[in-house]
Amino acid sequence: MPDTRPRVRFYDGVCNACLWADEKRNIDWKARKEEFLALIAEHRGDGPYDCVVPFSGGKDSASIAYRLKYEFGLNPLLATYGQLLWTDCGRHNYEQVSRLGFDCIYWRVNQKVSRHLARRFLIERGHPKQHYDAGVNSCPVLTAKQFDIPLIFYAEHGESEYGGHVMSEESRRTRDLNEVLEHQVGDHPLNWVDDVVDERDLAPYIYPDDVEGLTAYYFSYFFPWDIKKNADLCMQKFEFQAAPGGRSDGTFDGYDSIDDKIDDLDFYMMHIKFGFGRATRMASRLIQNGHLTREEGLRLVKEYDGEYPTKYLGDVLEYLQMSEAELKEVIQSHRNPEIWDGERLRHEVC
Repeated sequence: MPDTRPRVRFYDGVCNACLWADEKRNIDWKARKEEFLALIAEHRGDGPYDCVVPFSGGKDSASIAYRLKYEFGLNPLLATYGQLLWTDCGRHNYEQVSRLGFDCIYWRVNQKVSRHLARRFLIERGHPKQHYDAGVNSCPVLTAKQFDIPLIFYAEHGESEYGGHVMSEESRRTRDLNEVLEHQVGDHPLNWVDDVVDERDLAPYIYPDDVEGLTAYYFSYFFPWDIKKNADLCMQKFEFQAAPGGRSDGTFDGYDSIDDKIDDLDFYMMHIKFGFGRATRMASRLIQNGHLTREEGLRLVKEYDGEYPTKYLGDVLEYLQMSEAELKEVIQSHRNPEIWDGERLRHEVC
């Protein structure tokens, strides 16, 4: 993981994500599981649903939903903020999970507003899914409030797992609103009002102020987090489809963030802005969990990182109402001169 990742910290040449990976090996996971069992015992059977699971249809949320229902006997309600541009495999996987025996609430938000914000945020911030980041955080909470469900299980605490700023030890366990707004959303949606979007259009993106009686936990606090094992579980339990051709543009894997056609561009912009791409992101996570050696990871990064996204480019350009020439101009406007020397990167890696 390079030192250009936002909020990453290095200590004697080792990033905080790797330090956390070492620290996790000393956690008493049996005790954590007992804590989890005691927690869900308090909520089981209070209503038709025991908890809410933020659900994209991808491997991580699908594996959590499956384990909660079939391993621990809960009845979760799945809450989905829909992808901007669903892929065929993403739609397939979403449907496969719903057929396993779950109720799903699908937030199909105003598409005029969503497309406008995607184009605007690509141009302004190099991040066409800025509003998506807000929606996937707020919609599950809005769903829980609407159905009076006091418990939410999110996936992993990303600031711990991947190298970031952990605001408190408790935030590894219990979701902290300030951390969500600062690190995942990065902005308050009310700042997005313009000549197309008014305040009432932004309701799905605004995290509710009143969350009394509602607690959101990270599944990764109670059980070791491993994205490869999550994917393996999905492949075992239902017909989970990987990306066409076995991998996504910019990386060597085909099972992570494969639900949205615009993800390929979003990850490419990460490479332009921060100097590391999708392959670095995936290789780091697999190395930390022992599925890949560092040498193998470096080879794969050199082969795939920064690959220009072509697989869904036509659909993405149509969605953004933009020509490829316009897109390339936007891309270059976000190339960070502090880490790029022409086309060559300059950074240190863990």
